[in-house]
Amino acid sequence: MTYTATALEDWITTNYSHQHIKTPQDINLTRIARWHHIYIHYREMPARYDIFGRFKCIVVDKRVSLEEQREQFFHELCHILRHAGHQSMLPEAFRELQEWDANRFVMYAALPYSMVTKYDFENPYLIQDLAYDFKVTEGLCKKRMEQIKRNLLSNQMIVAEQKSYV
Repeated sequence: MTYTATALEDWITTNYSHQHIKTPQDINLTRIARWHHIYIHYREMPARYDIFGRFKCIVVDKRVSLEEQREQFFHELCHILRHAGHQSMLPEAFRELQEWDANRFVMYAALPYSMVTKYDFENPYLIQDLAYDFKVTEGLCKKRMEQIKRNLLSNQMIVAEQKSYV
């Protein structure tokens, strides 16, 4: 079966390639932040990002688990790298689109397909293994695996449909 990466996944893969990120252990938040000239602050407050001129910072809520902190980091990183404008001043539909994009970004950046494929998809402990190795929540791993399976199934159906026309 063939997986078709989205444009966002390709963008993240290229970004990681430039940073020499090849394994789950290479996904280091401090390193990624430095690469993009972003400061990370851990505070007892909801996650957010701030940009003041050239100063960029991500605030991560230190009251939540380390796994949730990683997911917060990727969410806010997406806003800094891919979105323009301050969300409080944007129309609701545009804000919703940015949130949808940021949620996709979290899945792809935290669990890149190129790394996930190294795992046995038939392993009954796959979700737990991914959560442990990538240091994210099992919920995110389940969501990512469902997305990957939908993609593979969709491509399989397209191939079968094309064969029926031959």
